[in-house]
Amino acid sequence: MALWTLLVWLAVGAVAGMLARNIMGGTSPFGTIGDVIFGMVGGVLGGYIVALLGVSGTGGIIGSIVVALLGALLIIWGARKIKA
Repeated sequence: MALWTLLVWLAVGAVAGMLARNIMGGTSPFGTIGDVIFGMVGGVLGGYIVALLGVSGTGGIIGSIVVALLGALLIIWGARKIKA
């Protein structure tokens, strides 16, 4: 994997994690780094779910952020339920 690709995925994960944190509200029990990690993992989860639904194509950076955001929302919701 090229360094540029890794940097883009980190940026998408960071954006998705921060957006998910703002949408979910409240204080994050995992901090900013945790939100970024949830965003990156959410991108993988969201991509997997979208692929299972049969959606494919190139959504560009906005599509990647939306998919990562949906995955991050699921992960943050689950993590808060487990931690509570």
